[in-house]
Amino acid sequence: MSTSATKANLSHSDRMADPNWWRQAAVYQIYPRSFYDANGDGLGDIKGITAKVPYLKELGVDAVWLSPFYPSALADGGYDVDDYRNVDPKLGTLEDFDEMAAALHDAGIKLVVDIVPNHSSDRHEWFKEALASPKGSAARNRYIFRDGNGENGELPPSDWDSVFGGPIWERITEPDGTPGQWYMHIFAKEQPDFNWENPEIREDFLKTLRFWSDRGVDGFRIDVAHGMAKDLSEPMPMKADLAAKAHNTDGFIDGSHPFWDRDEVHEVYAEWRKLFNEYNPPRTAVAEAWVHESRRARYASPEGLGQAFNFDLLQSDFDAASFKKIITDNLVAAKESGASSTWVFSNHDVVRHATRYGLPKGGSVAQGTNAAQDITGTEPKGQDGKGWLLAGAPAAELDIELGLRRARAASLLLLALPGSAYLYQGEELGLREVTEIPDSERQDPSFFRNKGVEIGRDGCRVPLPWTPEGSAFGFGGSTAHLPQPAWFKDYAVSTQEGVEGSTLELYRKALRLRSELQTDEELEWVETGNPDVLHFSRHGGWETVTNFGTEALELPAGTVVLSSGPLDDGKLPADTTAWVVRDA
Repeated sequence: MSTSATKANLSHSDRMADPNWWRQAAVYQIYPRSFYDANGDGLGDIKGITAKVPYLKELGVDAVWLSPFYPSALADGGYDVDDYRNVDPKLGTLEDFDEMAAALHDAGIKLVVDIVPNHSSDRHEWFKEALASPKGSAARNRYIFRDGNGENGELPPSDWDSVFGGPIWERITEPDGTPGQWYMHIFAKEQPDFNWENPEIREDFLKTLRFWSDRGVDGFRIDVAHGMAKDLSEPMPMKADLAAKAHNTDGFIDGSHPFWDRDEVHEVYAEWRKLFNEYNPPRTAVAEAWVHESRRARYASPEGLGQAFNFDLLQSDFDAASFKKIITDNLVAAKESGASSTWVFSNHDVVRHATRYGLPKGGSVAQGTNAAQDITGTEPKGQDGKGWLLAGAPAAELDIELGLRRARAASLLLLALPGSAYLYQGEELGLREVTEIPDSERQDPSFFRNKGVEIGRDGCRVPLPWTPEGSAFGFGGSTAHLPQPAWFKDYAVSTQEGVEGSTLELYRKALRLRSELQTDEELEWVETGNPDVLHFSRHGGWETVTNFGTEALELPAGTVVLSSGPLDDGKLPADTTAWVVRDA
């Protein structure tokens, strides 16, 4: 996009045809089962998304990203896929999907869907065939089966741990009833890993990508994009040896880890890119790749997926110096790779940032294993090196007002940055993590597999409140599939609509102004001499100032077009961001 044109100046047809629409898009992530329930059964569905397209248009997002909506037993929230080219019948039909895609496109909103290529579910027809087939069969070769160690194969092929706890190998019972081989699952045992050395797997995923592209999908979010390629040559290294090597070399930055971030995975993405480029405009992709920063650019290259998530701000404390370094480094890296950067504070796997910023530093965030492992694959990684899953009883420690104030300030800063902004459903309402879920009603496998260590990810997946009344706060039906707390009534969409200063209206105005003001992908830091202040300018005289300190400060000359909180006699208070447009 040129420096003289903004998205707001483009016609609907030009916006939809723009091959670079993704470079500075505001993308809204929907967790379908928790967005809106159109048929009243307590579960969000595809028709529910279609019904709320006017809400998404009013919000001002450029694209919607759907977490998995495929047939699934929900062993991992839908990331255990039974059928990659269908819709879960509990959520709707392919016809419902087509209607949703058309409604989004009519509203000028692109559609991105999740692709889960590392593993299927254990209910996938191929895995059921593998279990019913003999050792060495073509059916088993679609997955990763190995003989066990020990006198009778009773020990797993290696001592590696799965991301969700327990061994990475699961032993099967052979068709004749005898104990048999072991299959690999990096995540839950219900998620057997595909064998990506098998050409049949590669061809089938090309078929899947074409299937959804032909139905109007504009882009793909690639789950665990740093997985897939594996080297299981024997003898397999011990996990202690892997951890030692990683710590001694600042992580696996040579592509030699047996199942994370191997160089061979980029051969797959080169094939995908050729397919994406057959479409006009080309289909886009963004990698969920938890890799060393020196290796992220390969996923984001024009010859590969084109863009990769950068979770660095998400992992940072609310700190000016940390934010500035992260922003600077990632803009440099994006420019070198030819991609645009991505910015995100919340998603379906992590504690909402309105909660993280209201907690004391450290202490209340437990180890998390929700694909946030470091690049060794042996330790979780996150805020203060711990992960993002709440533990214990953090509600007593949470400063709700501080958390929301900082979350609003951080979000307004994020929306001023060049690059793509990824927003998670409910953050525009100021929602915090829901901790009041009884153990008996939790659904996340990480809670059950690591009880006492993690409380799981259900707290960020609770269905949205649309109205302050009703047992499900307007979500649909009399109940929601995860319990909503009483305080949701104060955060409901209808409670905030039209209310000046509400978080919803802040996001709406910010997204509208972003579309009007944003042009090139550059920023210039403005030195203030105050280490607690971040001040940068964008093309056209748009300036952003964030006060990370404790004292109110003077704003630059110009018109304050938006602030994350009320000004203090014209000054910018603590934990607040303002957008200023210099007077012509």
